[in-house]
Amino acid sequence: METKEPAENCIRAPDGSEIRELLCAKGGSMVHCTLPVGGVSMAVAHRTVEELWFFLKGRGEVWRKVGDVEEVVEVGPSVSLDIPLGGHFQFRNTGPEPLEFIIATMPPWPGADEAVRVADHWPVA
Repeated sequence: METKEPAENCIRAPDGSEIRELLCAKGGSMVHCTLPVGGVSMAVAHRTVEELWFFLKGRGEVWRKVGDVEEVVEVGPSVSLDIPLGGHFQFRNTGPEPLEFIIATMPPWPGADEAVRVADHWPVA
């Protein structure tokens, strides 16, 4: 059993967002992600993991593309979505406060080489 406070310091994710590590178990890992006001992540795809996202604060949009199917969805508090294995995705903050969400990754996040850069849907500043 493990109980843990969020890490004080953030690390920069491969997509450019700020990540605070929460917990990691045999089957998955969990982090708190923040994208600052006006922020746009880089578009990436994952090699071996899938993710579930739950939004806590702020407003934004998430672009996802799997094969020939793609969509842009609006996100905000209480919205959840999935990032399928191999799917391309990018997100941006469209609101007046930081966009914050929880990410559950299955299996656990293996490291920075997991994310592969793909063509952006939105320009990255």
